[in-house]
Amino acid sequence: MFRPLPFLMLLAAAPALAQPAPAAPPAGMRPPAPKNWTLTLGIAPVVSPAWQGSRDTALSIFPDLRLNYKDSVFFSVPDGLGWNAVNQDGWKIGPLAKLRFGRQESTGGSPFLVTGGSTALRGMGDVDLAGEFGGFAQKSLVQNKLRLRAELRQGVGGHDGVVADTSIGWNDRKKDASLLWNIGLRATWADAAYSNVYFGVTSAQAAATGLTRFRTGSGLISAGVNAGLTKPLGRFGKHGAITLFTSYDRLGDVVGDSSLIRQRGTRNQFAIGLGYGYRFGWN
Repeated sequence: MFRPLPFLMLLAAAPALAQPAPAAPPAGMRPPAPKNWTLTLGIAPVVSPAWQGSRDTALSIFPDLRLNYKDSVFFSVPDGLGWNAVNQDGWKIGPLAKLRFGRQESTGGSPFLVTGGSTALRGMGDVDLAGEFGGFAQKSLVQNKLRLRAELRQGVGGHDGVVADTSIGWNDRKKDASLLWNIGLRATWADAAYSNVYFGVTSAQAAATGLTRFRTGSGLISAGVNAGLTKPLGRFGKHGAITLFTSYDRLGDVVGDSSLIRQRGTRNQFAIGLGYGYRFGWN
């Protein structure tokens, strides 16, 4: 399965591609007052496995669109649509909706695939677009440099399983805000209704592919680490920012023992990308 969300999470893990980390800058170097509305437009080529668990790589170009109203409502391709219903004392809690893009058996890719791909999924069938609806809770500590976050979502469409994402991340920057960096740990958990769609092998799929029939269970889907380095362009990023980001994930036993992974894939998943984003603001 090519699962765009984890790779889009690389974009989310970066400091918003044009937004400095929240630590206070030195006196005399304070950025302009924030606007009520901010819009970031960006693009990010990413080299990653063609589908989650694939041993073949592919180049995809992801859009990075982010729209925020104050520190209340947010929308982006990696983060989804959400509302900080609770936003105080370092806590952010609220509802969340995300999209999980489909998987094509012919290439293993998503709508964002440009070149490369995989033929290992032929006979497995396509997976449709899924919507995921739920909520999140986030706690920021150490002057907003440390962030702990958990999400729980119910799928509709391409899958009807329950998915949970957990992460812990650290971000910081140089005193003059000329360079920003971040590093984080993350894990994804899901039930069998989710994991079987992307990693299970039914009797019909076994007959079409020659793979051994396999039914997955519930538990850890993957765990890994991500990191990013962002360079604002111009004073306070007035010309946008570029971000180099990378990640490594390893599939858990729940899906790693699938015949699809054992015979045609690998548990070790590595991705790297480079993004550019430009931010607009208005009241």
